Amino acid sequence: MIVITAPTGQIGGRLLDILLDEAPAHGEELRVIARDPGKLPDPVRARVEVVTGSHADAEVVGRAFEGADAVFWLVPPAYRAPSLDTAYAGFTRAAAKAFTAHEVGHVVGVSALGRGTPVADRAGLVTASLTMDDLIASTGVAYRALANPSFMDNLLRQAASIRDNGVFTDTVAADRRAPAAATRDIAAAAAGLLLDRSWTGTGEVPVLGPEDLSANDMARVMSEVLGRPVRYERQPLDDVRASLTGHGMSEAFVEGLVDMMRAKDDGLDEGVQRTPQTASPTTFRAWCEEVLRPAVQA
Repeated sequence: MIVITAPTGQIGGRLLDILLDEAPAHGEELRVIARDPGKLPDPVRARVEVVTGSHADAEVVGRAFEGADAVFWLVPPAYRAPSLDTAYAGFTRAAAKAFTAHEVGHVVGVSALGRGTPVADRAGLVTASLTMDDLIASTGVAYRALANPSFMDNLLRQAASIRDNGVFTDTVAADRRAPAAATRDIAAAAAGLLLDRSWTGTGEVPVLGPEDLSANDMARVMSEVLGRPVRYERQPLDDVRASLTGHGMSEAFVEGLVDMMRAKDDGLDEGVQRTPQTASPTTFRAWCEEVLRPAVQA
């Protein structure tokens, strides 16, 4: 039995699709935790067991983890959380107790790159995510944290600006190269770990993509794929802070995002060497052709 949290999100939804195809051959049953089961397609609901509620809730995870052999753990963004501890470790504490109480064997979690870098302790959301990893590891469960860089798919939030203005924004230096990963590759890495549970102990599994790219590199690739000029504009952190605050986010979450952005510009994502084991397959060009271009043309 594999339990999947956040099954309607970018990563959880892709993971669920993979496991629906591959789990039966491994003799695995699937259970999902969903706040709103209605967001799951009817054919999916017919093939999985659904536990309704939040996976921060002790009663919900107690029911969901009973008889579970493995869990996919993803903490959703808590935009109005009063603190980063509440948003990450606090959200996870009930589940951590349930891992032990129900003798869950293996957990795969979505986390971030940065552990061991000079900025790991001042990286906002990433620092909080690494603390969450430590909490899960302290339960004694076999744990693998998927250590991710920025997601290529985050650019979809700027599809309208790319289409209408030929502009995308971020806060990093235009020429700073760093890894980027497609969410489909993160989901595939999670599926591999959940289906082959021969691993033990705790550790990280970096998902680095096949190459390091700067914002200028991305602008060039997008221009070529879309057949129109696309340029990068660097946003000051103070402007980002003001914009996020205006969208109703809590001060703690806004500062967590800003601190993470600052840390990325200071090398947060550059602490792991790319190897055949840490690279993931989807190139930025392929992602632009298969995901971004249809979104921009929609």
